[in-house]
Amino acid sequence: MNPTPATPSPQLAAIYHKINWRILSLLTLGYIFAYMDRVNIAFAKLHMQQDIGLSEAAYGLAAGILFIGLMLFEIPSNLLLLKIGARKIFSRIMILWGLTSVAMLFVHDAYSFYVLRFLLGVFEAGYFPGVIFYLTYWYSEARTARAISFIMCAGAIAGITAGPLSTWLMTHMANVWILKGWQWMFLIEGLPCIVLGLIIIAYLDDTPAQAKWLSAEEKTLLNADLAKRHVIPTSYHRMHHVFKDKRFYAMALCYLSFLAGIYAINFWMPTLLREASSASSISLTQIGLLSAIPYAVSIITMVVLGYTSDRYLERRWHTTLLMLISALGLCATTSNNLIIALISITLTTASLFTVSVVFWAMASDYLKGKLAAGSIAILDVIGLTGCFLSPVVIGRLKDVTGSLQAGLFVIAGLVLAGGIAIAALGPTRQNSTRPNAR
Repeated sequence: MNPTPATPSPQLAAIYHKINWRILSLLTLGYIFAYMDRVNIAFAKLHMQQDIGLSEAAYGLAAGILFIGLMLFEIPSNLLLLKIGARKIFSRIMILWGLTSVAMLFVHDAYSFYVLRFLLGVFEAGYFPGVIFYLTYWYSEARTARAISFIMCAGAIAGITAGPLSTWLMTHMANVWILKGWQWMFLIEGLPCIVLGLIIIAYLDDTPAQAKWLSAEEKTLLNADLAKRHVIPTSYHRMHHVFKDKRFYAMALCYLSFLAGIYAINFWMPTLLREASSASSISLTQIGLLSAIPYAVSIITMVVLGYTSDRYLERRWHTTLLMLISALGLCATTSNNLIIALISITLTTASLFTVSVVFWAMASDYLKGKLAAGSIAILDVIGLTGCFLSPVVIGRLKDVTGSLQAGLFVIAGLVLAGGIAIAALGPTRQNSTRPNAR
């Protein structure tokens, strides 16, 4: 695992290689498990919806209510990270998240579904923005997008894994020891988070200064490289100054819109594939396998475009173009032709996941200093509004119109607006001398 390119200093390259394996691999693994437990309800829905009597609107609300918990506790969790350290915060998140994911097997009606999904959001709050902030302790600016791309790849890896694994469990574990297949799915997929939380508390270091696996010379070289990070002057001397920055609002709209698009796909992909394949009547297992394809393609685009974004330190037009492609792709995902639907879903998923890599590199370039943790958390909270609204709007319109098309068109328009906002944003970093290609 080595997202960093060759550098003139073999010693520095060796240091980042250590960081990749010790820090980045652990954070990536945590996000794989967390993301899987967040989106596996899309597959559980195919059986659970009938078992407990959920309407499309009720499912959409349950899918989205997780993000209310995230929004309420994201900022406090990120600010607490500064006081007690990433190790304790990430461990607490993973253990409680895992326990709540396992408890999803006890869902018996819409209200128990709402409560547990809300608690998932409460307990996960702070993990993703905390990781983004935590990476600035370990990676220089020229390596940020590639480090983030590995974290974002975790979502794609979870997508690749969740489909085949979830549908296999639902098919082959159905009615084993009085539990239905979807109950076994929640149980088995929630346990790894608990184990990982225990590993994090024993294995992770809060800062490079605490890393006993780095020598004093290695710490000096790393700190010198981190000190080269390009700083953009901002007026963020108080937290309320964040809300006076027009660029911050443009980034917030972009973030809200592409998250809305991502979770439109995440929570409805199995349903879209089933409806597109109604003529051929593909099995649940086949739906799980097909759902892995968009995420597999996403890994390739995230790594490749994360590299080009870092190489040229260009974030704005990467983001804008990918947002426009995503908006067009969303409009075609409801095709009744399975091949067209799958291509559209793949194009949209790959574009939106890649946006997340480049966007957070752009945001971490811009949001720095003592208020970085709080401002990143505020940005994340605003963006999470899109995660909540997306499944709620789509579910409600599905009940009203009988089709997913209207809801997906609304989300496509939102994604288009986010792309336009970033295009109008202007450079998010000063035009300094271009770094040497690495």
